[in-house]
Amino acid sequence: MVSLTKEQKSIVLGSWLGWSLDGYDLVLMLLVIPLISILFFPAEDQTFSLLATFAAYIITLIMRPFGGAFFGNFGDKHGRKKAMIITIMGFSGATFTTGLLPTWQMVGFMAPILLIGLRLMQGFFAGGEWGSGAVITMETVPKEKRGILSGFLQSGFNFGFVVASIVFFGTVSMFSDEQFVEIGWRIMFFTGIIPGLVALFVRFRMNESQVWLVKQRQIKREKSPLKKLLSNKDGRKKFFFSLILMTGLMYAYYTSIGFYPTFLQNYVEIEKSEVSILMIIGTTTSLFGQIFTGYLSQKIGRKKTIAFFAVAAMVVAIPTFYGLYYAESAYERAAYTIILIVVATTGFGPIPAFLSERFQTEVRNSASGFIYNGGLIFGSWAPLIAVTMLSKNAELVPIVLGINVIIGSVVIVIGAKINPETRDADITL
Repeated sequence: MVSLTKEQKSIVLGSWLGWSLDGYDLVLMLLVIPLISILFFPAEDQTFSLLATFAAYIITLIMRPFGGAFFGNFGDKHGRKKAMIITIMGFSGATFTTGLLPTWQMVGFMAPILLIGLRLMQGFFAGGEWGSGAVITMETVPKEKRGILSGFLQSGFNFGFVVASIVFFGTVSMFSDEQFVEIGWRIMFFTGIIPGLVALFVRFRMNESQVWLVKQRQIKREKSPLKKLLSNKDGRKKFFFSLILMTGLMYAYYTSIGFYPTFLQNYVEIEKSEVSILMIIGTTTSLFGQIFTGYLSQKIGRKKTIAFFAVAAMVVAIPTFYGLYYAESAYERAAYTIILIVVATTGFGPIPAFLSERFQTEVRNSASGFIYNGGLIFGSWAPLIAVTMLSKNAELVPIVLGINVIIGSVVIVIGAKINPETRDADITL
């Protein structure tokens, strides 16, 4: 954040912290999904329990587009800052409350119902988080720094992953297996309130987007910004072309890092402590990789950067999953993890800049928030599809997962092809 003003740094930090908390919450769920499946969806068939738990997880993700649309409209009408204050309170509270939930053994059928209800609420508030944070950052920072700060902002999600993986490692190290089942996983969710409070403090002190304030004085406030965008042919084209790109990115992401903890625990069958270490390695790789791709997109363009890494993922997806599955040492697994994560997840780096540059100020929050989260409508099904396929073809694990990453990457390349370059766009319009 060199050469930014104090005000600009405050906005970048406030947005980054919120996105970090979102990543923290999501990876906590991913890390404990094998345990959650036992505590909340007990069944004799382990695959069925996993499918039920992933379905509950996917419901959370599917709620995000609705939260993105609602808070995007709110942010376009009433300001990015106000939307960000509401969303951070909502989903940090939901993360904390997850640790209070009763299990199936305590309340029977009510346990999964309460879990799903809380995750629905979490998904709704979290869905509004990304759009407001992305656009207020891009509207505030200098044009020539949008690329690298886009990558930095997106890396916050992975920073949350890294912190969650460290907390997971510390928790499983401190508690026995029995203690972790009883209280350890709850403590992990309780800690989610801490970054939420820090982010809330920063957001109360930061300023509103000047670009948005100027536009509000120039034009009449739209009752439904998203409806305005979709009411004309050009707006619909921008919307759906961008949505195709995001769907591919989400599908590749959730097949790789989203399914990763379950893949390592249930199919590679390694210890929880090594899973947490590999997750730290993977998410740290993704963090720095997204900062790099954001920076690179300022040099060669957003769409070229995104497409390059998607093509690389097509080439190495099956070999890296194969290497992970049959690796004989932790060092081999770490090396394959780095390669896979770089090609499958770092293409997200330019996305905050790309979506902010794609739409006009009066609809930017609505469009960006809904499209980013809208990619989850299809993209989030990747883990469920993988579990379903692997339940019948366990010996084909590397091929099945690699093919899923390739499918997502093909969609990314198509999305990059049909969308224009946005690097030089004027987002004060």
